[in-house]
Amino acid sequence: MAPRANWKGFLRLSLVTCPVALYPATSDTEKVSFNQINRKTGHRIKYAKVDADTGEEVAAEDIMKGYKVDTDTYIEVSKDELDDIALESTRTIEIDEFVPKTDIDNRYLIRPYYLVPDGKVGHDAFAVIRETIRSMNKVAIGRLVLTNREHIIALEPLDKGLMGTLLRYPYEVRSEKEYFEDIQDVKITRDMLDLARHIVEQKSGSFEPGRFEDRYESALIELINQKRNGLPIAKAAPKSSGNVINLMDALKRSLAGEKQSAPSAAKVTEKATDKAKGKKPRKAAAGQREMLLPISGSGKRATRQQPKQDTKKAEKPARAPLRSKKAG
Repeated sequence: MAPRANWKGFLRLSLVTCPVALYPATSDTEKVSFNQINRKTGHRIKYAKVDADTGEEVAAEDIMKGYKVDTDTYIEVSKDELDDIALESTRTIEIDEFVPKTDIDNRYLIRPYYLVPDGKVGHDAFAVIRETIRSMNKVAIGRLVLTNREHIIALEPLDKGLMGTLLRYPYEVRSEKEYFEDIQDVKITRDMLDLARHIVEQKSGSFEPGRFEDRYESALIELINQKRNGLPIAKAAPKSSGNVINLMDALKRSLAGEKQSAPSAAKVTEKATDKAKGKKPRKAAAGQREMLLPISGSGKRATRQQPKQDTKKAEKPARAPLRSKKAG
């Protein structure tokens, strides 16, 4: 199923206008999520909106927005009043200016979106705007209303479409001075810097997102699978204290450790070469999405393969104490 657009309206550059749709470029839906349940009954916890004084549940149509000005004193604001102050950016992204991408501080970046033509018309106008931004080698700055607030959005070409990144306002970004003022000024010896540079050189490479696995997500899936099969839960290894007694000694040990792991780096280079030759790389996050069944499923056998030593144990597992009652 195609994703649902978060916003639909028009993109305008001076007199050139086209209908567009805005889609989220990222997703958290495939991550493991938990429900809160009652330990005694196994029923799901449900939240209700109640009156803070009477304790009675309030119907959705009786709930409105209020701005707190004092204890138990609110300025009530209705939906119609909010609609009356709606800005033009509610329906139109007006490109105000073009700026170098390097001018945008990373702290102002919120989240990326994909901007595409909406429907069969306006593709030529969209292409004109896209290629104008591409030829200028700059980022187009506009505004749009999303989630009831007006946001700054930075637009840049991405393949056949546009990527829009929501930006924070200056009042939303904290100054670094209040955090950095207590950092001591220390002198670093040249030997320490040289050792640190060697470590960096050993670790240098190209950023390939596919090489990174969400290890916590994998651990969650493994934990759930083990509990479904009634297998013993392995305890995590104790964490090191992380205390550094001698900085120079720590740098030397780090460098020695990186040199020993050099063969691993060679394997990474070999994988990159295979990729360039057209060989299909193995996914780094293999098994990350291979849940046995949804947590609330029927308990059928999983399709995910277990290691051989665990397969025999899982054939007739001692079932973990799962709740079979229907969630309330």
